[in-house]
Amino acid sequence: MKMSFRWYGKSDPVRLEYIRQIPGMHGIVSALYDVTVGEAWPVDKIQALKSAIEVYGLAFEVVESVPVHEDIKLGKPSRDRLISNYCETLERLAAAGIKVVCYNFMPVFDWMRTTLDRKLSDGSTSLAFDVDVAANIEVAKGINLPAWDNYYTPAELSRVLDAYASVGEEQLRQNLAYFLERVVPVAASAGIKMAIHPDDPPRPIFGLPRIVKNREDLRRILDMVDDPANGLTLCSGSLGSDLRNDVIGMVREFGGEKRIHFAHLRNVQVDERGNFHETAHYSSAGSLDMAGIVRAYYETGFDGYARPDHGRMIWGETGTPGYGLYDRALGAAYLNGLWEATMKSSSKRMD
Repeated sequence: MKMSFRWYGKSDPVRLEYIRQIPGMHGIVSALYDVTVGEAWPVDKIQALKSAIEVYGLAFEVVESVPVHEDIKLGKPSRDRLISNYCETLERLAAAGIKVVCYNFMPVFDWMRTTLDRKLSDGSTSLAFDVDVAANIEVAKGINLPAWDNYYTPAELSRVLDAYASVGEEQLRQNLAYFLERVVPVAASAGIKMAIHPDDPPRPIFGLPRIVKNREDLRRILDMVDDPANGLTLCSGSLGSDLRNDVIGMVREFGGEKRIHFAHLRNVQVDERGNFHETAHYSSAGSLDMAGIVRAYYETGFDGYARPDHGRMIWGETGTPGYGLYDRALGAAYLNGLWEATMKSSSKRMD
């Protein structure tokens, strides 16, 4: 398992010189955040990002994310040009040494929380989701939450939500298949593995279709283009926020088939209605058996990339909610500890 850390570039308050000090850290997961969605990524900017990372002795082998333009998700006539640009980006990334590209096919939002600073009992804060707030599309058009500010103005949000009024799950699934049929062969030829991220959270929000919610959805996606280059970012926190999802079972099934290319590892505390907040990575802090999840990865021979996903904001740290240094560093150390313990206990059983 190659432990990695997400970094948002030179504007990120978490500095590379600190990330390199986390024990067992292999590399950085990043992207270009100043390129218009749908345009091909410039070679010089890719190389500049790569150089900025490698100077600290960290690998740059995973991109998260190359965004999929809404016109592709909606199946608009412009999608062919946009898919061509996407393929060009993949070829340029491969030339720079990128091995895995994480992406998502979530309409409108690539993640959604209703609170960015839920105060927990220990004084830390975390991202949280309230089912009632996300129940009605008209509510979405009339309120403004910090989680959405980087996506759309209120007027733009209303327009893009209206565009999905006639797009159900089956149409969105067909649009994903159209995308994959054209992108995966290019990725495979270039030596890149595509890794789709689950819906976050894995349930309909504001009436929008969601097609990456559970084991059945993941299986459909892999079957759309049955190629090792068409794989998964298996996010324990996203899938685990629906208590019906057997995360360990999915790791064993899809990991056994070598279709998990990127592992997002985090814990969540979930109630029966589906409300949840994010917690420390430690198993007993939330609803997920993190030790069991890591064991499943080890026992299926996972040798790919992983990262501690969102963390709490602790010890007075300020910055991008969910992406502070301290709690994610604790998470990386905990996950590496679980991996080592699993590896050594397995070795002793074999002896």
